[in-house]
Amino acid sequence: MLRLFVRRSPDVTYFTNDPAHELDTLRDGGPGWWMRGRGDSRDPDEVQRVFASTPRSQVHGYDIVLAAPRPISILLALDPRQASGVIDAHRASVAATLTYLEERALVVRDRRGGDDRERPARWEQIVSFTHGLNRHGEPHLHDHVLVGARPAGATSVLDSRALFAHAPAADALYRSSLRFELGQRTRWMAWRSFAGEEHVAGVDEGYRALWGGHHPGRGEKLAWRRDETIEKWRDDLTRFEPQGTVRVPQRARDALDEHAFGASLEGRHDVARRHVVAAWANAASFGQAPADLDRSVDRLYPELRDSRGVRERTIGTAQARMTGQVRERGPRPLQVGEIERWTQRSRERSGSWSERSR
Repeated sequence: MLRLFVRRSPDVTYFTNDPAHELDTLRDGGPGWWMRGRGDSRDPDEVQRVFASTPRSQVHGYDIVLAAPRPISILLALDPRQASGVIDAHRASVAATLTYLEERALVVRDRRGGDDRERPARWEQIVSFTHGLNRHGEPHLHDHVLVGARPAGATSVLDSRALFAHAPAADALYRSSLRFELGQRTRWMAWRSFAGEEHVAGVDEGYRALWGGHHPGRGEKLAWRRDETIEKWRDDLTRFEPQGTVRVPQRARDALDEHAFGASLEGRHDVARRHVVAAWANAASFGQAPADLDRSVDRLYPELRDSRGVRERTIGTAQARMTGQVRERGPRPLQVGEIERWTQRSRERSGSWSERSR
């Protein structure tokens, strides 16, 4: 899950004061890591420099929170031997998500000459903090990514409308990347259902009920030691009640769910590239490498290749769903490279598109 928080204060002690000891020995180094720039992530003065802004703006920067789906966070407690791989998969996906936001959502409005144009930009510094707990001591793998309101070399702040507009696509991309990376770095396999629920194959649903993350109060911010964390999770597990596992869909790991893809675009009158990215990422049931996803979208939708910001070019829903190509090819898979495969209904089971449309 991705959430955007506007920072109207330069105070970063919430991040620098949390040592996140719950992930000690599992995470590479401390909680703070620089995606761009360098410095001591424990020093508030050095971290605060990320929040570049302008004298006229009340916004100093943004806190982009990227949280792993609950079943994946739960792996930190269930499988300590694989926990480092889970964290590495998460951090790789966080980095890929920031790359997407920078390439597609980071723009500065230029209003000179009577025209309102969007200019591409990049952040000068990016620092992130990896934590493994929520305020109630439950497994909750997430990052706080801090970025400035004013991009590098710009004289004005970024267009926040674009950042928020691309947030759903960035969220879908993060989760798709995490499903893919988890399978590459650990023995676990994550997948997404047609209804949008994230699962991990073999993980009982009772663990999701045990560590649901929903409480009447927000809870107090505490600094947990690693041994306290292990003891807390061990005590929680004494209350575990099995509920069974959800059956994994029987489809190729590199295939898209055509129904989920089409449903994500249904009802839209115009479709921008960010909508296609979100639909594609969510339809990749077992995830996909972000670079491969990006190449696939650009290959199938070349007219949207240069889209960025809010004022993206749009296409019609039928074109976005590739209705014409599906009908022309019938039930045969639409090959779009070595990694992606577009699945179609079986002719023997339900007939071709042209037959059903008569």
